[in-house]
Amino acid sequence: MRILAKYLRLLGSLARFTLAREMAFRGNFLVKVSVEVIWLGIMLAFYETIFGRTKVLAGWRKDEFLFFVGCFFALNGLIEMLFLENCNDFAELVRTGDLDFLLIRPIDEQFLITCRRVDWATAPNVLMGAAVMGIALARMHWQFDPVRVMAFLATFACGTAIAYSFMLVLTAFSVWMVRNQSLMEMWWLFSSLARYPKEIFLGSRAEPLGFLFTFILPILLVANVPANAMVRTLNPPMVGFTLFATAILLWASRKFFQHALRSYRSASS
Repeated sequence: MRILAKYLRLLGSLARFTLAREMAFRGNFLVKVSVEVIWLGIMLAFYETIFGRTKVLAGWRKDEFLFFVGCFFALNGLIEMLFLENCNDFAELVRTGDLDFLLIRPIDEQFLITCRRVDWATAPNVLMGAAVMGIALARMHWQFDPVRVMAFLATFACGTAIAYSFMLVLTAFSVWMVRNQSLMEMWWLFSSLARYPKEIFLGSRAEPLGFLFTFILPILLVANVPANAMVRTLNPPMVGFTLFATAILLWASRKFFQHALRSYRSASS
């Protein structure tokens, strides 16, 4: 617990530092936030158009799907706020040799590399996603259920961890490839898959893809399981599998990242 408290305090200090730096360029901050607001508006307008022509989409009713969109937007915003900028910068650290200065510090390398900056411009995405989820629940007249809420919070945390694991593996490849633009484009592919319900793959020729991205590369679990647990069917086996997959992916991605760091040759070597 003392170690956890230490890292939480450090994360808080890093967050305050990056917030102070962000506020030095308030115009840029406001523009980035405006872009995120517009993006959410476009998503909602797109799905509003779809549900103007159908009442059910892949088994999801309109308000259920609105909750799903809010869940994805909040989760994706959390990932972008905490990790995306840091992982994108990793290739530049390798190329310039600045990674040396991070590796010699008396702190866990993975934590420092992936959490040293907080992108506050994407922090409102979490709040906007939460607002969309709240509106969806109100429109559904959702009745409070503590079991569903606990399952949602647990699987939401698992979805964040699963997405982080995929991002960490893609980041680690930069040690060997140095330039990782094409690798990080894979992250946008994964996030695009997570944006849609896994039910869209059922009963079609794409069903093997649904199985692949649910049970082998479980990116479809990221937003689907939390949203299903909250507003549709609470499926204990799927919740259990999500917890299991999260533990395996966190362990495997950390091992792979540590292997990549052992393969790194510093700028002075």
